[in-house]
Amino acid sequence: MVHGHEVLAMMQGNSYTEQSLLEAIINKFGAHERFFTCHAENLTAGELVDFLKEHGKFMPSQGGFTVDASKVCKH
Repeated sequence: MVHGHEVLAMMQGNSYTEQSLLEAIINKFGAHERFFTCHAENLTAGELVDFLKEHGKFMPSQGGFTVDASKVCKH
């Protein structure tokens, strides 16, 4: 399983839509990879995107959104 922090790190400096983020995650980690966070585990890529969105990890950027680095835990 891949930690969600790896996805957030991948997002830094880039802008995504939900669809383009899903595609980027699948391209980097594979279609069958599962993800975990500090509060959830065994998430699909789509479930991870929903989780991160619900927990305020994204901020608007040109053409979509990017990671809000101020809301990424540092452990």
